[in-house]
Amino acid sequence: MKLTVLDHPLVDHKLTVLRSKDTPSATFRQLVSELVTLEAYEATRDLTVEDVPVDTPVAHTVGKRITDPRPMIVPILRAGLGMLDGMMTLLPTAEVGFLGMKRDERTLDIITYANRLPDDLSGRQCFLLDPMLATGGTLVAAINYLYERGARTITSLNVIAAPEGIKRLETEVSPSIDFHVVTCALDDHLNEQAYIVPGLGDAGDRLYGVVD
Repeated sequence: MKLTVLDHPLVDHKLTVLRSKDTPSATFRQLVSELVTLEAYEATRDLTVEDVPVDTPVAHTVGKRITDPRPMIVPILRAGLGMLDGMMTLLPTAEVGFLGMKRDERTLDIITYANRLPDDLSGRQCFLLDPMLATGGTLVAAINYLYERGARTITSLNVIAAPEGIKRLETEVSPSIDFHVVTCALDDHLNEQAYIVPGLGDAGDRLYGVVD
């Protein structure tokens, strides 16, 4: 597993505003989108490309283009939707799938309640979007879901992450997966309610409002 924590003054500045409890939802959504676009630059560094001939106004040359099959972007509902526009800004030719996952409060198992993905992801470079990497349980389940459909190259983009979640991924993600985590910050720890500290609160609620 590879871990990249962005180190850039623009990321630091935007993340500081994002963390503030006084930042309104509209600003929060815009900042998440901007941060994901910055993350996407690193997350797509190893995209597979091929040579392609091109005629410029001056001469004939050879350029690069992303190979088929197209990359697959997978927001984890609902908070991952807030990251989609920022990712598509940098990778507009990608396809988009969706995963809806939630934790059963009684058993603590991860339940998949929505799926809009191809049955066969073989050869696809997949990008999972979820603002918070806390315990890692949801992300492990999502990775396994993609793996069962043939994905072997998976990158997770998270706005902030907790060390407990990173440790779980290192332990539970199959070594046969080329797996990469890209995050804007690796925070200190999880509290008793499994919130990231210092964190930024509940990303879904701050993006879209509280849903009972």
